[in-house]
Amino acid sequence: MSSVIASTRFSVLDRSRIREGHGGPAALRDTVRFAQLAEDLGYHRFWVSEHHGVPGVAGSAPTVLAAAVAAATGRIRVGTGGVMLPNHQPLVVAEQFGVLESLFPGRIDMGLGRSVGFTSGVRRALGRDKDDADDFAAHLAELLGWFRGTSPTGVRARPSEGLTVPAYVLATGEGATVAAEAGLPLVIGDIRGRERLLRAIDRYRSAFRPSSWAREPYVVVSGTIAVAGTPEAARRLLMPEAWAMAYSRTHGTFPPLAPAERIETLPMTAKERTYYEAGLAGHIHGTEEQVAEELEALIKESGAQEVLVTTSTYDREGLLESYRRLARVAGLARTGAA
Repeated sequence: MSSVIASTRFSVLDRSRIREGHGGPAALRDTVRFAQLAEDLGYHRFWVSEHHGVPGVAGSAPTVLAAAVAAATGRIRVGTGGVMLPNHQPLVVAEQFGVLESLFPGRIDMGLGRSVGFTSGVRRALGRDKDDADDFAAHLAELLGWFRGTSPTGVRARPSEGLTVPAYVLATGEGATVAAEAGLPLVIGDIRGRERLLRAIDRYRSAFRPSSWAREPYVVVSGTIAVAGTPEAARRLLMPEAWAMAYSRTHGTFPPLAPAERIETLPMTAKERTYYEAGLAGHIHGTEEQVAEELEALIKESGAQEVLVTTSTYDREGLLESYRRLARVAGLARTGAA
């Protein structure tokens, strides 16, 4: 096994994707069970996401789901990838993570993003506007201040004040500068846009300011990785998400994941086909040997200390087997019986 891969942490971000024929409650229960397997396989952390009003995603309350995951596991770090800070009051976010850290000390991560609602209707329902994302840096500083007791309001965040919950900034490019100036670790995707990814990482490292939260830059690269017995089987794992993205771009709504065998028979318009093929391209996928080679190149190019795997698919057993195979590629230490 490559020493480059062996020295890298591997973690999981699960978005609680809804599958055709399976509702939101089933997706959330699948997430909790998935976390237990990820812990057993030796993954470093397990994060959950925030999406509002999206038909294909059940994960709308990440701190609530993180509590369920942390309660069902015993060692793996648990957090959010992420809480979308423009959607919330920083005090409330601080209180939620303070409660989580108090209940599960030393295991909680605070992954924070700058996105607002997926559609204008969702933004109206949240009482937010697209421009609220522009205030992300200020909201981030306010949030961190609640843990340090520096709010000018004189209010104290309970039980957050005095606790240190590791904070991470999620970015696709622009947020890299925010992370650097705040002195926080950077979680960045998408690995498909390699040149853009590397430029953002370089900006982050060059602008990084050490803080009480992080003394030096820390980079987590995120993206889809699918591992199977054959390249064709790995590619089939990518199909449901690729079609969901193509459908959302052409119909304006993000659907539940469909089985690959149905997607293969779908009549697609030229526009749908273009988006679908684009959705299949650029991901790391293949056999264990092929994935190991691609991962080594990614880690060497980016200098990342950690890889956050975000794969979703309809075939649940295929998904879990992919993570098992990836754990072998990464040389992760198993901690129990899967």
